[in-house]
Amino acid sequence: MKVSSLRRPQLYHRVLLSAWLLIGATSTFLSKTSEVDDSRPAIRRVLEGHTDDVNSVAYSPDGERIVSGSSDSTIRVWDVHTRRLALEPIEGHADSVRSVAFSAGGKRIMSGSYDKTVRIWDTHSGTLVSTINHTDWVTFVACSPDGKGIVFGYADRPVCMLDAKTGVLGPLLGKGVTSVNFSDDGKKLLSGSTDCMVRVWDADTGHTIRTFRGLSPVRSARFSPDSRRIVSGGSDGIVTVWDMQSSDSITLFGHEVEVRSVAFSPDGERIVSGGKDRQIIVWDANSGRALGRLSGHTDQVASVSFSPDGKWVVSGSWDNTVRIWEADRLDAMPESDAESDVTDTDSDADSDDA
Repeated sequence: MKVSSLRRPQLYHRVLLSAWLLIGATSTFLSKTSEVDDSRPAIRRVLEGHTDDVNSVAYSPDGERIVSGSSDSTIRVWDVHTRRLALEPIEGHADSVRSVAFSAGGKRIMSGSYDKTVRIWDTHSGTLVSTINHTDWVTFVACSPDGKGIVFGYADRPVCMLDAKTGVLGPLLGKGVTSVNFSDDGKKLLSGSTDCMVRVWDADTGHTIRTFRGLSPVRSARFSPDSRRIVSGGSDGIVTVWDMQSSDSITLFGHEVEVRSVAFSPDGERIVSGGKDRQIIVWDANSGRALGRLSGHTDQVASVSFSPDGKWVVSGSWDNTVRIWEADRLDAMPESDAESDVTDTDSDADSDDA
């Protein structure tokens, strides 16, 4: 089945990005952290301090820090060893912080906000390095593995691709995008959209390489580490694993409502998903079997990620907390609550349209 690609607007704009590679001094500040003594064996720490929804979390590339962004307009950087703040809360955004990400080398943190800006911060000092002004809300932001490109945007507007050194705003992807990330080699971009489509793009040209059609609006999509598979989470509560070559898919049933966030483990063997049902589920990426769940959040789970060594899962929730879980100690999940189905799925391998 052929799916037409959205046309790429020819828009270029220059913005100033300064001191991208500067490194600041490290500071350590105390924050509130809670030991959890209950029947849930996997949970190790509840990181408290945000006063509103936690919308996004990410591990640093070296696994030493976690960054979280919240509707309280702050960004917090946590030391994974002490489970306390590594810096004072980072302030500067004038509205909800919707997305946070580390640069490839971990020296920078990027944040996107409802205040219509992308801000770049020094990871070690928390100081502001640069501000990129946008025309609308920024709900997602990602950095290329080589540190040369940034993508950001909002579902109702085209996605912006920015060269971090020259400041040139390059090929723009289509509207309706809710999630964007780079492949590990930086050659491809992956997007999930409200039109139920998962698209793979050439990161240099902005042309579509492949498209996959889901059953509901896509809220999150990620490449596997080898870029041979894609995982997506939909508003219907279904997690789907797509094979890039064959276009076959495995549908994973376990969430009761919308899946907000999905991610592969670093070895590509597991998938973690978090949803509006307050659940975090860890899946076998090959069979689609649910390995177990992580229970404890009291509101929807907005963001999940594995640590770089695959031993931990970090989650951010609208219960205002960041939680760190041991990835291989899971709560039991009834077999009837987690099923998978292998299907053949139509896709479009046309790379000429954009």
